[in-house]
Amino acid sequence: MDITGYFAHPTAVIDNTATIGEGTKIWHFSHIMDNCIIGEKCNIGQNVVVSPKVNIGNGVKIQNNVSLYTGVICEDDVFVGPSAVFTNVLNPRSIIERKDQFRPTILKRGCSIGANATIVCGHVIGEYALIGAGSVVINDVPPYALMVGNPAKQKGWVSKAGWTLEFNQEGFATCPETGETYRLKDGVIELLA
Repeated sequence: MDITGYFAHPTAVIDNTATIGEGTKIWHFSHIMDNCIIGEKCNIGQNVVVSPKVNIGNGVKIQNNVSLYTGVICEDDVFVGPSAVFTNVLNPRSIIERKDQFRPTILKRGCSIGANATIVCGHVIGEYALIGAGSVVINDVPPYALMVGNPAKQKGWVSKAGWTLEFNQEGFATCPETGETYRLKDGVIELLA
């Protein structure tokens, strides 16, 4: 079904006050809840829940079986792999309502979250960072960082294209796919023009 510029599969449930950008596709059995915002040209996979007040930028891909809970913000061009998990409260209890204790999780532009990764709430995943499949993130992640394991630890750096960067003694590396040059200085990555 094509509704005002986006596609929604007939089994998808879209609440009245959700905002969805042009060119976005929402697939089977997904639920887009009230007051969330989804940008243009996104792909929302099968069995995805986007909770109230979640904000998703343009060009975001959310794979199957992901729930984005209130407090999650995805900037442009984020990739979330299948069955990735997000939390929004640090100490949930079924008998205690803690909706006033939601902690934001910010996925910065271009980062990728691997399949079955868990992102504990209250953290920022930096621009173009890559979280390995099955990793458990319990801290902020720097831009371009490669994180793996439980708990996730930094194992290196990646380019915007997602390739591991090998820095020389002067602190420079080149992406093998794009030829872009990066500089590492004092633990901070800079993409050079």
